Amino acid sequence: MIQYRKILELHFSGISQRTISPAVGSTRRTIREIISRAEDKEMTELTENMTNTWLQEYLFPEKKVIAKGYFPISWDYVHKELMKKNMTLKLLHTEYERDARNANKIPYAYRSFCEQYGNYAKKFKLTMPIRRKPGEILEVDWAGSTLQIIDRDTGEKVKAFVFVATLPYSQYSYVEAFLDMKSSSWITAHIHAFEFFGGATESVVPDNLKTGIISHRKNHIILNESYREFADYYRTVIIPARVRTPKDKSSVEGSVGFVSRQLIAALRNVHCFSIQELNSLIQEKLLELNTESFQKRPGSRKKVFEEEESQYMTSLPPRPFKLSEWRTAKVQLNYHIQVDRMYYSVPFEYVQNQVEVRLTRGTIEVYYNEIRIASHKRLYGELGQYATQTSHMPENHRKFLEHTPQNSLKWANAIGPNTTHIVELILESTVEKQAFNMLMGLKNLDKYYALSDIEQACQTVGSVSSKPTVSLVKTVLKRMKAINKKNNVLSADSERKHDFGFTRGAGYFGGMDNYESRNN
Repeated sequence: MIQYRKILELHFSGISQRTISPAVGSTRRTIREIISRAEDKEMTELTENMTNTWLQEYLFPEKKVIAKGYFPISWDYVHKELMKKNMTLKLLHTEYERDARNANKIPYAYRSFCEQYGNYAKKFKLTMPIRRKPGEILEVDWAGSTLQIIDRDTGEKVKAFVFVATLPYSQYSYVEAFLDMKSSSWITAHIHAFEFFGGATESVVPDNLKTGIISHRKNHIILNESYREFADYYRTVIIPARVRTPKDKSSVEGSVGFVSRQLIAALRNVHCFSIQELNSLIQEKLLELNTESFQKRPGSRKKVFEEEESQYMTSLPPRPFKLSEWRTAKVQLNYHIQVDRMYYSVPFEYVQNQVEVRLTRGTIEVYYNEIRIASHKRLYGELGQYATQTSHMPENHRKFLEHTPQNSLKWANAIGPNTTHIVELILESTVEKQAFNMLMGLKNLDKYYALSDIEQACQTVGSVSSKPTVSLVKTVLKRMKAINKKNNVLSADSERKHDFGFTRGAGYFGGMDNYESRNN
């Protein structure tokens, strides 16, 4: 008989197929085929119940069938097909019978077909006890059963959802009730669990709930942004359980059942009027559960945790994680985004772009391509409020916003007293809106005229009019400019009349000495 177990033991020990062949008395082709089947089944080690007979049936189920003359059945195919929606063993047996008759072979009866599949499927239910390291993993989940509180005002019964976190090594657990299962409650429960344990674990194993896991494909996990931030803050790793694989977090699955029986069932008839009151009762019951002695091992959950596991927990940061929520928003044409019917400004260059918004209890941060472009204090109260920073506005909007009587007077004071006097007269003698328009025109004059000219023009206007206008100031400035231009032309002409070019004197020609001698 082929020594299946011996072959695989030697192979798992790193022995080559050439060396295994003479040791077990089988050909290298047989050994290669056995190892190939074991690799297809993802076998990496052997357990005590894996005898030669068991391994033969598991690795080569078709040999037993062929030996009896029946049409072989691919149990791997049957097992995979049964995982599909609406698929049954009856339908698969019907297809199997059809294939057997087409091949002129004898098919198994439906009863035998089911029995053999049952024997095959048992192999997938084998479990391997794994001894977890202390402080390595925290398994978390929502309990399937719920509690309830009573609304004081209406008397309505409100559901309370129960969060359970368990350390697999010590089975030490934390339980808390929430009014919903939203992302904020989910992360808050994690924060409270770490505070309860006094430290963080290397990894956290949750279920694939949408509040924490956006997508979970093979070798590709996308976490909710807030959940990822939480993990980074506590220096832990989120490793979701495989889809439809509760054994990946068996400790919390067992704790959920234990908590449901011992805690939720015990509080089913208790009337609480607030979530705080309910959680206070839960903590009392939880203390009893964690301090209750084990039946098959010495100590209790709390004792094992304190003596063997607590020292391996990662220390917590000085401050708890600041809970945040991420959303997306589009920048409107008024360079604001809307969040909960409140409006927050962003730099006007990002108008019509999609941005990511991080919300905490006190602040709002806006990100574009992972770069923070704006930050505001979060608004509460009356809807429709605006939080606008002038640095986010275009220049013309900023000037309009800053165009106030105080700013106009400040601008005038910087130029001179005559300009200040004109601004004061405009504000006193005209209505506010018209005065603002006039002052805007007055301010724009500094683009075309020197400030000293504006001051001089205002002096002239103030001396002749008690109701000055911008057009009057402009007229004076234009006349001053024209007069200055005319004076510049006359000055240039005068200089040209007295300009005789390069005239050489007598000294240049050596005649100065003759001139002096004649005079002497």
